[in-house]
Amino acid sequence: MNYEKLISDISNVNDTTLATAARAVNQLLTIRNWVVGAYIVEYEQNGFDRAAYGTQLLKKLANDLKRRNIEG
Repeated sequence: MNYEKLISDISNVNDTTLATAARAVNQLLTIRNWVVGAYIVEYEQNGFDRAAYGTQLLKKLANDLKRRNIEG
């Protein structure tokens, strides 16, 4: 193996593993977002087929979660 091949092989391994890790993270973030959305829908609908809108739930959740991340 020559030096250029060594550099090429290391670069290819690095690129491949980074791409694989990025896909795994994206999949997990998609699952997380879906589950959070399902919790919010369940909370908002409270067992009904449709939610009562206008409660500003998302703004309140965003503020409370931001505060928890800063203080917690």
